[in-house]
Amino acid sequence: MATQSEPLRILLIGNGGREHALAWKLSESPKVEKIYVVPGNGGTADGLRNVSNVDAVKPNDYPGLVAFASGCGVNLVIPGLEVPLVAGIEGHFRKAGIRCFGPTEEAARMEGSKTFSKDFMARWEIPTAAYKNFVKYEDARDYVDSISHGVVIKADGLAAGKGVILPSSKDEAQAALQSIMLDKNFGAAGDKVVIEELLEGQELSFLTFSDGERIVSLPPAQDHKRIYDGDNGPNTGGMGCYAPTPVGTPELIEEVHRKILNPTIQGMRKERFRFVGLLFTGIMVTRAGPKVLEYNVRFGDPECQTLLPLLSTDTDLAEIMLACTESALDTVRIKIRDRFAATVVAAAEGYPGKYHSGDIITVDRFLSRTASQQDSSASGENAVSSDNIVFHAGTSLSADTWQTSGGRVIAATSTAVTLKDAISNAYTLMSTIHFPNMHYRRDIGHRALRPQPSPLFASLPNDRPLSYADSGVSVSAGDQLVRRIKPFTASTARPGAAGEIGNFAGTLDLSAAGYKEPPTLVAATDGVGTKLIIAHAMNKHDTVGIDLVAMNVNDLVVQGAEPLMFLDVFSCGKLNVSVAQEVIQGVATGCKEAGCALVGGESAEMPGIFPIEGTYDINGTAIGAVTKGKSVLPDKEGMKVGDVLLGLSSSGCHSNGFSLIRKIIQERAALSWMDPAPWAEGRSVGESLLTPTRIYVKSVLRAVKKDLIKGMAHITGGGLLENIPRMLPGHLAASLDARQWHVPEILRWLKKAGDMEESEFARTFNTGLGMVLVVAADKADSASQELEKAGEKVWSVGQLVERSGDGCTVGNMEVWG
Repeated sequence: MATQSEPLRILLIGNGGREHALAWKLSESPKVEKIYVVPGNGGTADGLRNVSNVDAVKPNDYPGLVAFASGCGVNLVIPGLEVPLVAGIEGHFRKAGIRCFGPTEEAARMEGSKTFSKDFMARWEIPTAAYKNFVKYEDARDYVDSISHGVVIKADGLAAGKGVILPSSKDEAQAALQSIMLDKNFGAAGDKVVIEELLEGQELSFLTFSDGERIVSLPPAQDHKRIYDGDNGPNTGGMGCYAPTPVGTPELIEEVHRKILNPTIQGMRKERFRFVGLLFTGIMVTRAGPKVLEYNVRFGDPECQTLLPLLSTDTDLAEIMLACTESALDTVRIKIRDRFAATVVAAAEGYPGKYHSGDIITVDRFLSRTASQQDSSASGENAVSSDNIVFHAGTSLSADTWQTSGGRVIAATSTAVTLKDAISNAYTLMSTIHFPNMHYRRDIGHRALRPQPSPLFASLPNDRPLSYADSGVSVSAGDQLVRRIKPFTASTARPGAAGEIGNFAGTLDLSAAGYKEPPTLVAATDGVGTKLIIAHAMNKHDTVGIDLVAMNVNDLVVQGAEPLMFLDVFSCGKLNVSVAQEVIQGVATGCKEAGCALVGGESAEMPGIFPIEGTYDINGTAIGAVTKGKSVLPDKEGMKVGDVLLGLSSSGCHSNGFSLIRKIIQERAALSWMDPAPWAEGRSVGESLLTPTRIYVKSVLRAVKKDLIKGMAHITGGGLLENIPRMLPGHLAASLDARQWHVPEILRWLKKAGDMEESEFARTFNTGLGMVLVVAADKADSASQELEKAGEKVWSVGQLVERSGDGCTVGNMEVWG
């Protein structure tokens, strides 16, 4: 069994393009001493560092493979093929004490049995097509006769990627059932069938590393299954692929992880068959959101050839696989190059039917290279040797000559800055490969390169009058939301504002609010930002409404204004009344904490702008007032050298920096939102990050009314370094001492996990200070006492100095670690 310091000796089982790509990437690892490929192909036989084919043992001879591995000191086994995984090869090596990057026989049922996986999805409410399982041919035949919608027919067991049939008519469906269940064209794999509804949309492939608890996914890819251009002809193992995909937006990726991938891995764990290895999840992006088409328990082919070249040069595939076997996926980094990749597959004549083999293959080496021909003279990300690669699949090497030996023969992969260039370069590379009667599709990537009509109205009927609901907008849902949230808004009523909604506009009686003379009105508008992505992922929406109010009223109060009224906008693609109610209830909670009335708002249902089911955005506007005769802060003229800076404690990250936070959590730390938070015992990552922004209004206004404050800075985007100078006159600067306040554990952890420089940390996060105040030196104690009485944690963090450079400097930042 391998240790972290022990060189890796790898047994890779398989003979396709996937295995050539795996051998190529694994051979780059400094941890890898030797790679044996059983049986391998013409690519793995030629030129890869420390890689050799083995024909002395068969890939289905599991005792023989164990004996070979033991005799050669193998300490990591990687089955590339699905057949040995479903047959339980992992157990053979586990008994011998040899690590296996691959699932147990029990977990491999997710690919080995379509009926098992569909029933699993039903148990864990994972979105997938409606389905029925059949054991008897007659029952399946009668069911097909009884329905009017399109179907997909799947052989239950393994069928070399060809057991899924998409009939275009009932006659084709009946013929497919007879072929599978009666004629046994797929053998025992057709003893049972799954008949499911035909889903429409774009397909995506998610390849996800898992250590049994944590997951990290590669960018979603799009495969091309049909043999002919235009997605015509019979299904194949895959004729081409590209990644990343335009349809694979960050919002969609988040939704797939939240609704599908995390529930899958956690469901398997809870059913006591943890998944260790690479889970391939085929997704259909439907009008109703992403749904699972299938699971595979190994790398996809040709997705593997497309995605591995997108791994950065310092991402070690062997280290990732080893970490998965040690339940330590969170200890490795998986970095993706900022490029696109495309793969074009060439097949032998006749494939996917009977094909000819034994033809000689030539490659114009002066124009391209194979993955086996590693060029030590090439360097840098733009080197030809790393951006244009030929991967072998159905090939063999005999007397230094490559010959065809399979249906899918060889693939050309290219990476480039744009998808269009990657696809063009892949075809240029393919033009350098020659064998008789070779066939490849000429339209790989066509869905991404050709603008597609919106699927929004694809299913609208043409034989009846249309209503607003047919466009995706539900007036009744909006009315229902208003009825539900009226009690919340009414609870925010204050003198001068009743907190009533449903009118065209909200009103405020300034006189009744206590302003006998016309005050100065102050307004602020803001949103919550990408923190919402975590709320979507956690399905927890009660705190982001508080965030929305906090971001606005804290901006008001730094001007010395009392918040009086608040309005919100809830925008979504399809209105989920319960979710919107939860958000608005949080808004009402924030308004009550700030002392302002929620007097109106807007729920905007915008199908097409928010294509991902369940996503929404929220924005708000706060209006406040400064009493006549009182100055609007900051009092820049009154500030002077020696004035004291007081810091008010934050509640954590508040609502800024979440794009970076998500990158640190998901890419650097490889954590999911449901994982235990390393910085907070008893809380999940997502739950901790959703701690709402602190509202400082009532405590700060107490000090403002006693003329104790000259200026305030709300520490939001831009951190200390960008926000504090906004309240200062041009001749003064803020000098802070980082030793004087406490940085919350969550922020310390983010700084360390993100390997952030101190200055970047201070420019991005609040570092523990949600508000910084300027007070006169002789009033500092009184201001501190007043704020502490109101419940604030107050620190004296620095003073004002003559400005000679930056508007804010922080000394002793090394204490942040």
